[in-house]
Amino acid sequence: MYLLTRECIDTKSIADKLKKPEDGAFVLFEGIVRNNSEGKSVRFLEYDGYESMALKKLEELGDRARRQFEIRDVAIVHRLGHMEIGECSVVIAISSAHRGPAFDACRFIIDTLKEIVPIWKKEFYEDGEVWIEGPK
Repeated sequence: MYLLTRECIDTKSIADKLKKPEDGAFVLFEGIVRNNSEGKSVRFLEYDGYESMALKKLEELGDRARRQFEIRDVAIVHRLGHMEIGECSVVIAISSAHRGPAFDACRFIIDTLKEIVPIWKKEFYEDGEVWIEGPK
């Protein structure tokens, strides 16, 4: 499951679709919009992206994770558009027979996503806004 959405991410629905009786591990990562960055107070965020390319890259990441780690399934869902503090911006879910590969695959995906997937974050402060470059 690879998805870009402008709606709230339904984490429970993703988990319900991925978990199977043969799994011994299920790892879920939620990226949450925080109220601060680099010592500045953040009011809200906006995410934008090159949607067709971003979806292709999410699929490539999932395929790479399946080949590189012993996992059974993966879901990557990323929000686009306006997001308030506390909202979930990205979900990565991994199902696997064992916890080690699931944790490793999840870390690999979030770190690589921030490097190669064309999704951009703009932070809004009391005194202006800025596009964030590079992995954070």
